[in-house]
Amino acid sequence: MYEKDGEKYFIVDSHMHYWDASPENWVQGAEQYAKGWIECFHAYQGLGPAETHQPLEEFQKVSEEQLMREEFEEGHVDVAILQSTYLREWYKNGFNTSERNGYLAEKYPGKFILNTRFDPRDGDAGMREFEANVQRYGSIGAKLYTAEWNGDSRGFKLTDPECYRFLERAQELGVKNIHVHKGPTIWPLDKDAFDVADVDHAATDFQGLNFIVEHVGLPRIEDFCFMATQEPNVYAGLSVVLGGLMHARPKFFAKVMGELLFWVGEDKMTFGSDYNIWTPKWQIEGLLDWDYPSDEYSDYPRLGTEGKKKILGLNAARLYGIEVPAECQVSGTPAAQDDAELVEDRSVAQA
Repeated sequence: MYEKDGEKYFIVDSHMHYWDASPENWVQGAEQYAKGWIECFHAYQGLGPAETHQPLEEFQKVSEEQLMREEFEEGHVDVAILQSTYLREWYKNGFNTSERNGYLAEKYPGKFILNTRFDPRDGDAGMREFEANVQRYGSIGAKLYTAEWNGDSRGFKLTDPECYRFLERAQELGVKNIHVHKGPTIWPLDKDAFDVADVDHAATDFQGLNFIVEHVGLPRIEDFCFMATQEPNVYAGLSVVLGGLMHARPKFFAKVMGELLFWVGEDKMTFGSDYNIWTPKWQIEGLLDWDYPSDEYSDYPRLGTEGKKKILGLNAARLYGIEVPAECQVSGTPAAQDDAELVEDRSVAQA
């Protein structure tokens, strides 16, 4: 557990990866996309402190030893949640699969929670794969990449009928935490496929699921905030917000954090480093030291020690049922939904 100024923090990195984007894994004929994708990721790394930058060759396929050191030995993380992103159109063995992540989760029990994924365009075969991964890894979360290419398709929506079939099955299987990439685009994906509008509809229809919107819809921060404030089961995943803005765009970071704290609240915000784009150490230390840079932001809620504890670990711990030591707890209830839940029987509510 990380300790600062006499306070102990239980850290959950709720959004990180163990990818293979090395040239040996590129699909023949799609090399330009595989190369362009990881180079775009590498460019995003440049938004962090200079001393954390990696050469591209190392960045393409980080070693197991480096990951364990940067996450847990140096990075203050207690539990990390591995998110899956397949990109099979460009990477022969997938970019970041449940199987590759599962190797780490099985080798280091207690350190990782493994989230699987599904793609509704894969049909019945995809459903069988999803069910098998849930059974094998005990996943209670899934990562959805709505802009991922699949054959001739360049994206899907959560509101697609086939996606609803998968969400229904996820709910039946106990896969209750749905992480959705809704943020900055990565070349060559389409920006519009990351729009947050479909989350609104799905969150209302699936009250038994939690929708963690990774990257908070950036650059659509206002759209996300106005949607998330009315949906009790929508959460703000801060990956990219911290890594991409805190160091490179501190004034914009203050605005984004202020909007999130005002509309969504500290109980529904989760820390994610987006490793290996950025390492967790400087993000965690930076958030603990952070305050608004001037009185210009006086109409936004303040973020104190308890709020930082919730964001850095307690909210995600509650969503995933992770046991937290008593000395790291706070007086409030982390990850608490508000009272905007649907009334099941509207006729009774109107009587």
